[in-house]
Amino acid sequence: MNYDQDTESTPGGSTLLEMRGIEKRFPGIVALREVAFEVTAGEVHCLLGQNGAGKSTLIKVLAGVHQPNEGQILLDGKEIGFSNPDEAIKAGIGTMYQELDLVETLTVAENIFLGHEKARAGFSSRKAEHRAAAGLLTRLGHPEILPEMEVGELSAAGQQIVSMARALSRDVRLIIMDEPSAVLDSEEVRNLFDTVRFLTASGVAVIYISHRLEEIRVIGDRITVLKDGTAVASNLLVADTPNAELIKLMTGRSITNVFPALTPVADDAAAVLEVKDLVVAPGNEPISFSVAAGEVLGLAGLVGSGRSEILGAIYGSTKPVSGSVHLDGKKLRPGSTVSAVNAGMGLCPEERKSQALLLDDTLAANFTLASIPRYSLAGFTSGKREYQASMEQITKLELRPADPMREARTLSGGNQQKIVLGRWLSHGCRVLLLDEPTRGVDVGARSEIYTLVSELSRAGIAIIVVSSELEEVLGLSHEVLVVSENRIVHRAPAAQMSEHRILDLVMEGTTL
Repeated sequence: MNYDQDTESTPGGSTLLEMRGIEKRFPGIVALREVAFEVTAGEVHCLLGQNGAGKSTLIKVLAGVHQPNEGQILLDGKEIGFSNPDEAIKAGIGTMYQELDLVETLTVAENIFLGHEKARAGFSSRKAEHRAAAGLLTRLGHPEILPEMEVGELSAAGQQIVSMARALSRDVRLIIMDEPSAVLDSEEVRNLFDTVRFLTASGVAVIYISHRLEEIRVIGDRITVLKDGTAVASNLLVADTPNAELIKLMTGRSITNVFPALTPVADDAAAVLEVKDLVVAPGNEPISFSVAAGEVLGLAGLVGSGRSEILGAIYGSTKPVSGSVHLDGKKLRPGSTVSAVNAGMGLCPEERKSQALLLDDTLAANFTLASIPRYSLAGFTSGKREYQASMEQITKLELRPADPMREARTLSGGNQQKIVLGRWLSHGCRVLLLDEPTRGVDVGARSEIYTLVSELSRAGIAIIVVSSELEEVLGLSHEVLVVSENRIVHRAPAAQMSEHRILDLVMEGTTL
């Protein structure tokens, strides 16, 4: 993904924050070991590391969610300690968490000012809140998000923008951004970066966490890398540190090829999936395309272009207005996920935690969820069969830790995504739909997922990939469908496409 601008500035401000010898222990786990970390006023300090490296724990210590067992935190050279998040906010430290904590039944303005409402004569001033909210949203480049809208009606990207506005509504001196771009498209990321530059120009410091190394190149000043709860490198200058070195620091190994080579699809390969005149929603144009055995088809477009809605209509999680979907020549029942799954289709959805995983259940239960009858005896689930099947997937996917009885919520984002993939591998899918397969996944796990997609393709599985990262769509796919305003505006081999060409096609297909 190309964000058009590059920064190679070295921070020159005074030290705002210092964390010395931070240790955090949980029962049976040392999450942080002697971590040293500092941030200067007006800089963007990038915090990198694989899932499970300790990044989230460190920022939760700083935000007052956790208290360290050892170590010191200094703000402007004075030792401080936060017993709760409210104390951190009052000290000028704002946090945007990866997992959004918005109240979906409240309006945009109510969410932005929740807990610090604008009041007049002891009463909340809705007019003042709406005016201030509109100003924040305009600054973020999204004046179309109105203060009176209900948050639950917004897209994931829209909700992320509201979360940003809420953090900026406080008088912050330091703002922590945990994967802020995960649900944003290219233009929205540019707007985010403009906001970050506005903040740093006024002396606000930013701690920026992202798995996208190309973002670090654009927005970052310095880098600290965590691995296994330890800071293995601190205060690296972005301009002086190549990606290969960062990857090795994070993973302990060199990863040379980002996208594995795809096996070509034969010209006469049979179509496994056929979409015929499918009208996803009222007023949409009918769409038709096919995917052959072993073919990886990428859907490229901006957030809100209709990519995920197309997958939902194919899978049956939403009922189309008209048209049909055929798998191996068999017509699927519209609006029926049962029909799709029974025919051999699987979906890894955009929001895996809320839409795909039983977070409080075991890995074994999650792996076998789509194939329960296969692991049952006399109507009861066989724990032994379930355990054996899940161990096979754990070994195949190199899942860590290799414990089928572990709760799914305790795993990193990359390993959680592997669980969802493993569920469909265990089910024996012929068609696999992947919606944002590497969102919130670290660079090491990304490489493993890319390799898995390539292996599934070679095994003859038809795959559709949706990703907001155009580089990912182009790198994983044989062919690309460009989607704009719920329409397919172009189809071409990925080798003949580029990020700029896709964006040009998207804009040509957008109604002005």
